[in-house]
Amino acid sequence: ATGAPPPARVSHMTANGAFAKTFFLFLIVLAAGAFGWSQTPDATTTISNGVVTQSVDIPAWSWIALFVGFGLAMVCIFRPKSSPFLAPLYAIAEGVFLGVISKAFEVRWDGIVFQAVLATVAVFFATLALYVFGVVKVTRKFQMVVIGATVGIFLLYLFAAILSLLGVDMVFWNEPSALGIAFSVVVCVVASLNLFLDYEFISQASKGGAPKYMEWYGA
Repeated sequence: ATGAPPPARVSHMTANGAFAKTFFLFLIVLAAGAFGWSQTPDATTTISNGVVTQSVDIPAWSWIALFVGFGLAMVCIFRPKSSPFLAPLYAIAEGVFLGVISKAFEVRWDGIVFQAVLATVAVFFATLALYVFGVVKVTRKFQMVVIGATVGIFLLYLFAAILSLLGVDMVFWNEPSALGIAFSVVVCVVASLNLFLDYEFISQASKGGAPKYMEWYGA
């Protein structure tokens, strides 16, 4: 009809938009991590029975950052519309904690943080290439296997944490044994496979015309 207002233009999610926001959040994590690293006390050296050890006192406030980040992630999961506001805050909270814990690891194992960051970036681009070129197909069976393995690992960690409170040491994955190394490798593989689920979600949500704010949720 003449004089009728034009239809409202609806902005939809795109895969490129989600990955651009992922890169933006990654920069926030790096900046927050640098802050957390700088605010963590330097290593203290102790000598016991002729053995020299170095340790770092992890600031108590860093655990607040961890739980705040977890809380923000839970809110985003159940209220995706809040992700444009909460995703950057989540990146700040997680970045601060990662900076603190990274310095603690670096003191104990010199050079491990650089190796971990390099490995993480390499895995991200490798899995993304495998997904984009169709080498890995994310089928329903693939999703169920990865989700089942992830839940199983989570329950194992939870069970070990409960036992540790009761005085039972079950943290065998921290030991430099064949079993500990094998378990760590499995955990890393399962974590990497979860990236394929993320790529598939972003792809399907983009094709399905999801709202623009879902780019932040995907990121």
